[in-house]
Amino acid sequence: MSKSANAGRKASKSPAELRAMFGANLKHLCRDAHAQSISALCRDLGINRTQFNRYLSGESFPRPDVLHRICSFFDVDARILLEPVSEIATTSGFVMQHPELAGFLGPQITEISEDLLPTGFFRFIRRSFMDQQKFVEALVYVYRKGDFTFIRGHEAREAMTRVGLPESPRQREFGGFFFKQERGVAAIVARRGATTGSFTFIHRVPSLSNNLWTGYTARITHESENSHRMTRIVWEHLGRGMNPALRVARNAGFRSYSQLSESDQELLRPDKPFA
Repeated sequence: MSKSANAGRKASKSPAELRAMFGANLKHLCRDAHAQSISALCRDLGINRTQFNRYLSGESFPRPDVLHRICSFFDVDARILLEPVSEIATTSGFVMQHPELAGFLGPQITEISEDLLPTGFFRFIRRSFMDQQKFVEALVYVYRKGDFTFIRGHEAREAMTRVGLPESPRQREFGGFFFKQERGVAAIVARRGATTGSFTFIHRVPSLSNNLWTGYTARITHESENSHRMTRIVWEHLGRGMNPALRVARNAGFRSYSQLSESDQELLRPDKPFA
């Protein structure tokens, strides 16, 4: 079907169909807004909860200014009126699959098997970039959509407080994607608006439990005499269950060296220079 014919087909949707499509897409976006309740989303958006429920059910449609606010909040465009948001994500293009990068960073590097990196929750721990005497422990979630493997998580509240940044879940949230590298996987991660970013490489550690990965993470920032930009990191796969994940999430924050497990101490090797 040509682009013009396809556009004509989409433009022929009735008002009821548009409301239904928008409602379904809004539900999808709300589910992806991890750790945010509908009430919290309504407060952030400045939309009455009752009216928001009408959008979700397909009973009502927002004014143009409210629609713009919703699109800006979820970082989507007005195609959420016409197409399922899951299809928009997969058809809008991906820089690593651009023809200019063919042979360098083609689609094959985003095809990551469960054996290489399983879906589920991970606990990670690394040395603090700001305080070399402390270690940061937090929770991340690895998941798949289509051919891509993604990561979501939240900076530890204590870590944000120490550097004077906002503590709200939305401000602390980060997301990114994985791609294959020799003997492991790498991830590019950023907080909303790419206000901060990092590059991480990890590979599986041979062990009886087979649930550990180690590597390094580097902040994407300028050089500073008061902080470091690169350090070793350890990931521990917790599985897909909520209970282990919640235990880590509740205790996320700073640790001293004496609070690290023997396994973490051995893999982080804080007494050895990073090279």
